[in-house]
This record gives sequence, C-alpha cells and structure tokens, in this order.
Amino acid sequence: MIRKRSLMHRTAVVAAAGTTALVLAACGGSGDDDGSAGHGGHAATASSSAPSSPSASASAAQGQHNAADVAFAKGMIPHHRQAVEMADLAPGRARSAEVKKLAADIKKAQDPEIRTLSGWLTSWGEDVPAEGAMDHSAHGMGGMGGMMTAEEMTGLENASGTAFDTAFTELMIKHHEGAVEMARTEQADGAHGPAKKMAGEIIDSQSAEIEQMNALLGKG
Repeated sequence: MIRKRSLMHRTAVVAAAGTTALVLAACGGSGDDDGSAGHGGHAATASSSAPSSPSASASAAQGQHNAADVAFAKGMIPHHRQAVEMADLAPGRARSAEVKKLAADIKKAQDPEIRTLSGWLTSWGEDVPAEGAMDHSAHGMGGMGGMMTAEEMTGLENASGTAFDTAFTELMIKHHEGAVEMARTEQADGAHGPAKKMAGEIIDSQSAEIEQMNALLGKG
C-alpha cells in the first residue's frame, strides 16, 4: 500500500514537473513570439511609414521620371540651343543696348539648362539630341513650339541695326511662348521633381521676358 502510494506520488510529481515545463516552454515561446512579432511589427511599421516621410517622398519624387519628362528634355534642348544661337547674333548686329542685354541674359540662363537637361537624359539612359542636325530638322518643322524656320534664321542673320532689333524681338517672343507651352505641359504631365521645378522657372522667367520684349516693341 505504501509502495503504491509512493509510486502515485512520484507519478504526480513527474506529471507536475512536465506540466510546469510545458507552461514555462509556452511562456518562453510566447515571449519569443511576442518579441519577434513586436520587433517585426515595429520594423514593418517603420518600413511602411518611412516612404511617407517628407525627405523620403522628396527623394522618390526626384528619382522617378516618365515619358513626359523625357519629351520635355529632348524638346527643350534643341529649343534652348536655337535661342542661344539667336542670342549669339545680337552683339554684332543689334543696335539697342536693351536687346543686347536681353540676348546676353537669355544665353546666360539657357546654357546651364541645356547642360542640366542633357545630364538628366544621360542618367535616364536616353540619347541627348545631337548638336546641329537636330536643330536644323527642328527649323524645318514650320515653327513648332515657337521654333524658327531655316528661312527665318537666315533673315535674322542678314539683318542689322533697328531691323535686327525688331526681328529678333518678334521672333524671340514667339520662341518664348513655345517654351512656356512646353513647360506647362511638363508641369501637368511630368513626374521628375527637378524637371517640373525647371519648367516652373522657365514659365516665370520667359513670361517676364515676353512682357519686356512687348514693351520694347511698344505693345502694352
């Protein structure tokens, strides 16, 4: 009877020990799971919330680009090149000091933009429009985007004095209006932050120059 009671007591102790081990294991496992889930949860939350931070969003907006950005860069490069080509004619042909200064300002603003636009295209794996050939093909597009035709460019090259001042101003107004239109399209359809910013700067600066040129022509 004593042996039987002792055996039952030993069995109960073993069972209790096993139960305790299971409970501890469960608690330990639960702690580990909570810890991993907690860290995982925090990590996931941090990860998912990171892109929504202002700096991350800005970085993403600057890094991405779309077809509209490519079209803007590829169109604006030859457009700017022609404006610089026109501006280069002014020092030796213009009579008005205001026209000469305007031409210098245009070249100073657009030369760096050409380099920036070219850099974007290269970084995107796109071809930069070739010098000369692209420009002349654009000349023959009937003034698309305000671009001058080959005949208009020749006429400007052959003009001097007051005649040059008038022709330069009238043609540059049309040229600027085309650039502003292209820039508005980029702002509406583009995705690349810096390109949209440049488009805004083009709209502001060239709209102001259009007003200035209209004043030179005596147009209110």
